[in-house]
Amino acid sequence: MATRTGPNRATEKTRPAREPRPAGKKRRTAVVAALAAALLAAGGVTAWQLTDRQDGPRPLTTEEASRLALSRFTLYGASPVRVALTAQEGDGMVVEVHGVVDYRTRHAAGGYRVSGPAGTLDEGLVVWDTGGLGLAKAPAGVAGPAWEQADHVPRSGWSSRAYGTDPLDSGLNLLVQLGADRPDNPLLLVQSGPRRLGRDTIDGRAYDRISGPRPREAADRDTADSPLTYWIDADGGLRRVTMRIAGLGTPTTLDLQGQQAGAKLPEAPWATAG
Repeated sequence: MATRTGPNRATEKTRPAREPRPAGKKRRTAVVAALAAALLAAGGVTAWQLTDRQDGPRPLTTEEASRLALSRFTLYGASPVRVALTAQEGDGMVVEVHGVVDYRTRHAAGGYRVSGPAGTLDEGLVVWDTGGLGLAKAPAGVAGPAWEQADHVPRSGWSSRAYGTDPLDSGLNLLVQLGADRPDNPLLLVQSGPRRLGRDTIDGRAYDRISGPRPREAADRDTADSPLTYWIDADGGLRRVTMRIAGLGTPTTLDLQGQQAGAKLPEAPWATAG
């Protein structure tokens, strides 16, 4: 590393029973409905916003705002989560991180690879939390995923530091803080100006592409762009986030790839953070 989403009756008799929806999906759907009802009761959106489905950027509907408000809570409930980060560092240098985040502890571990026009420049292990990150070389003779390898690195083997402002540090810092232990307030989200930008398919599943809240310091909140874009599915599941960095044309991409059952993050590195 650089040292820094009217049948007939006969048909009705032979139709197979519909499989029950998973309990988690039922719960997420119920939460979306409750958030939408609260938004309507508070008069947080206009009738146009409730019904308009035109192409192109537009304000969120009640249901879309509810799913956006639920997305961080859904991610938290899926912990630990497989994640991937791709950041452009300039001059053709790309940093990739593949790892696992536990949103209950806000600890994460994975492997990194830095590549440039000439190929791989550096690779190793990375651990990170809300305070900063630590880097280490993979231990010799230890197989398995990066989060397991990290548990075999002694405390003295980690080089820890606080976050900087480069794309990798900004991406890791955002990534570990995406999950939340409760839904966001949909009314406040609507007031901060997120917009539906379109719809995409990722790995065969449809996602609404939604720009994040507008910057508070923007002089014109109606035209200012958010640096964040979210890909959210019909159940409020968050699949991808991109973050634009000033001065770079390619945004940092954060992919949330589902639950990593059984992952246990190492304990040692956190004692040396800071």
